[in-house]
Amino acid sequence: MQIILCDDANQVAAVAASWFQTLLAQKPQAVLGLATGSTPIKLYQQLIALYQQQQISFAKCSSFNLDEYYDIAAEHRNSYRSFMQNQLFDHIDIDPERTFLPSCSSQDNPRLVGQAYERQISTMGGIDLQILGIGSNGHIGFNEPTSSLNSRTRLKTLTEQTLKDNSRLFTKDEIQPTMAMTMGIATIMQARYILLLATGKSKAEAVKQMISGPVSANCPASILQMHQNAVVILDKEAASLIEEQSYLRNAANENQRLISRYGLNLGDL
Repeated sequence: MQIILCDDANQVAAVAASWFQTLLAQKPQAVLGLATGSTPIKLYQQLIALYQQQQISFAKCSSFNLDEYYDIAAEHRNSYRSFMQNQLFDHIDIDPERTFLPSCSSQDNPRLVGQAYERQISTMGGIDLQILGIGSNGHIGFNEPTSSLNSRTRLKTLTEQTLKDNSRLFTKDEIQPTMAMTMGIATIMQARYILLLATGKSKAEAVKQMISGPVSANCPASILQMHQNAVVILDKEAASLIEEQSYLRNAANENQRLISRYGLNLGDL
């Protein structure tokens, strides 16, 4: 696991965007794993700006989103389909037919939907670069604490903490979904590269447990300690509880020198 410490959320987004630039320069047909929530919005704004400046193209890409609320209409303002259209897809040149979410209505069998999503990812050759956020309880995707570390795409019941964190997005007269379809932890771990972005003090404890705690289903994000190409990009507040920050900064600086000399290590793509 590589840790990159940034000054603020804008720098976190800029560092992540540079990975997209390098990846798509080397592999224009890359398969992207995308995330929703407030954390990746600045990244998506950076990617839109790079596209508008003709420095990046998504024309040959495919994308798979981590999750989607259960039994929510695609056009609902709080669906993750709407989020992705508004925050990214409508502003870049990606083919809408190659943007996938694990959508599941009450008329569908969730198990079959999850299996079909797994097959779809496999058919596309697997995910090259997966973007993650982290919940305040350590979840990745909607893999809540106690989720199996060997889980695959499936329907998950959301915790009270997650429902509370997301309640700000729903009005009092709206029904807030209590379940969601999500890529499993094993699905996420099969991505060739993973970028986890975390900003803000509310994520500090989860980040500390992810990086220095035991690998445990109680903090699903801790599994990233076992991924060969996981990169964690943090602002000062999200990193505030991490010990050995001076060492991590020195290591990041040394790694940047290597990148400047040899380029990003994307040899597995």
